[in-house]
This record gives sequence, structure tokens and C-alpha cells, in this order.
Amino acid sequence: MLFNYEAIDDTGAKKAGSIDAINVDVAISSLQRRGLVLAGIKSADDQGSLFARNITFLDRISGKDIVILSRQLSTLFEAQVSALRIFRLLGGETENHVLGAKLTTIADDLQSGSSISGALAKHPKVFSEFYVNMVKAGEESGKLNETFSYLADYLDRTYELTSKVRGALIYPAFVVVTFFTVMILMFTMVIPKISGILTDSGAALPVYTTVILGVSNFLVSYGFIILAIFIVAAFFLIRYIRTPAGRLAYDHFKLYIPYVSTLFRKLYLSRFADNMNTMLSSGIPIVRALELTGNIIDNKIYEQILKDAAEAVKGGKTLSESMSNNPHEMPGILVQMTKVGEETGEVGSILKTLAHFYSREVTTAIDSIVSLIEPAMIVLLGGGVAVLLASVLVPIYNIAGAQ
Repeated sequence: MLFNYEAIDDTGAKKAGSIDAINVDVAISSLQRRGLVLAGIKSADDQGSLFARNITFLDRISGKDIVILSRQLSTLFEAQVSALRIFRLLGGETENHVLGAKLTTIADDLQSGSSISGALAKHPKVFSEFYVNMVKAGEESGKLNETFSYLADYLDRTYELTSKVRGALIYPAFVVVTFFTVMILMFTMVIPKISGILTDSGAALPVYTTVILGVSNFLVSYGFIILAIFIVAAFFLIRYIRTPAGRLAYDHFKLYIPYVSTLFRKLYLSRFADNMNTMLSSGIPIVRALELTGNIIDNKIYEQILKDAAEAVKGGKTLSESMSNNPHEMPGILVQMTKVGEETGEVGSILKTLAHFYSREVTTAIDSIVSLIEPAMIVLLGGGVAVLLASVLVPIYNIAGAQ
């Protein structure tokens, strides 16, 4: 297999070339024996094939991949395998080729003298700032195996909770899409064919039938215009949400929309408590933990609250005091239990308890919302179809009876 590489020789000059080897590890070893310091190495086959580039693009790194990686790192560090050998081994063995390439690059950085956290920090799309800071704390304390175990447990909980929320919303979304699809097909394909029979009969039509026929004619005549307007509106709405002001408005909406706001609020509180517990248990200072949690909690409202809390803690306030100014986002039970943890010196343990509590609350909220949405959607779908059929069939029966 041919590999293209960039390297620096013993005189400090940059060199680029290609080398033929069985795999990337053999290629790296051969280049290092020549006294070269690698800056990068890639398979020439991957670079030359458009199909291969597309496959690499599609082969994304999921949260589950990082969970499994963290478990493997924890096990290998506990077995006292060297960091360089660990990343070389995992880089060659992982099924995800993109992640394998990242791990091989990290191994190259380690061989060049970089720290593990420093090497991971070069790949922010794979390893978040939270992840890097956790690893840095583990390096400083000499407990990398425990750190990766903490990370694996945390990421596993986060992945499970997020998947549960997404999974719970799939069924209602499917029912809503099905409802609108059936309605559109009925209005644009079925009713227009029957409307000619009804209008040609000359019989008086009920008010609700007239309304349905009017809506059907409107959709047939202007349906594409409405679809175009909807697509343009959706495009600009998505663009607006991606702006700082739009993201803030969207996050505010999620926290105040009826019923669903309870789910989102408990989800963010679960993330807050779990993140803080994980970082404090790893020895990260509370101010830094608040800043990092604000960056990864995925809500601008909570991000600002936690940044303000970090500033308040810097100014001498306790964590519970800094959170008490936002009773809607930070409920009293969270503030009071945090205060108890501060008084007893068990903030991490209290936050762990709160994380489990809010995780269960999220599950309960999901079950409650789904139990309400499912019958409502079924009734709405059945009722809508029934109204359409009645508006068409009743006049037909009346016409048939008159004859």
C-alpha cells in the first residue's frame, strides 16, 4: 500500500514523498528509522479515489464510538500499557476508519513529545473541551485509567438519555407527518375526482362539504405556491436559528413551551448535575467546571446562567448562592441540596444524586408526554379522515336517495 507523507529531517528541512508499506504502522516505523519526524501521513489510495473520499466523509464518528473508545482506553491504562502503544493499537483496530486515522495522528503527536490532552485538543470535533480538560486533570493526578472510566460512564449516560429523548419523539413525529400526508393526498387527489360528481348533480351541498371542496380547489390551484412559501420560510427560519439571537430565542422557546418545557428543563438539569459531578470528582476546579458545563449543556439560557455563576463564585459566593437568582431554570430543590453538599463537603456526591434524580425525571416526563401524544394523534388522524369522508359520502348518499 502506498502512503504519502510530510516530515521534517534532522536539519529541520521539510520533506514530502511517498513510501510503500504493508500498513501505516510499518510505514511510520520505516520513516522514523530514516531519522524523519512525521508531520502527517495518508494513504495514497484514499486520496486518489473519489469513491474512497466519499466513504470517509460518510463514515462519521458517533457518540457511541467515543464511549467504546473511552472504555478501551480505561482498560488499557489500567493494564499499564504505554500511551503511545495504546493509541497505535486502537488506531489500527477500530472499525471506524475516520476515528482510526485520528488515533494514529494522536499517536504520532505523542511520539513527538506531546501530552495526551494536548494531542486530543487538536481534534475538537471528536474530543470536546470537556473531554480534553478531564484528560488533562487525569494526567496531573496520575489517574488516567479512572478518568477514562469516568468519561466512559458519563458519555454512556449522556448517549442513553439523548437517544431516549430522540426515540420518544420519533413516533409522534411519524404520526404527524402521516396525518398531513394523508390529508394532502385526500384534498389533492381523492376529493377533486369526486367534487365533479357532486357539483354536476345540482343538489344542495352541506356547508361543511362546501368548505372541504373549497379547500381542495385552493390546494390544487395554489398548492405548489404554498409549498414554495413553506420551504422558503423554513430555510430562513433555520438560518435565523443558527444566528446568536435566533439560537437564544429558540432555546428560550424550548424552556417555556407548555408540557415539552418540563422535559427540556429536566434534561438540562440532568446534564448540569452529571457534568459537574464528573468534573469535580476528577479534580477540576469549580469555576472551570461551571465554564465547561455552560459550553456543553447545549442551551444558551443555561450557558449564560452558568457563566454568571462562575463569575459569582470567583467573587466569593458559594455555588448554591450563585444559582439561587434563577428559580425558574434552577429549582429550589437543586439549590437547597447543593447548599447541603457545600455544608457537608459532599458537593460531588449530592450532584451525583441529583443527576440520577433528574435522569429518572426525564424518563418519567418522556413517558407522560408520549402517553398523551399517542392517543391525541390517533384521534386527530382518525377524526380528520372521518370528517373528509363524511363531507363527501353524505352528499353522495343524499343524491342516490333522491333518485
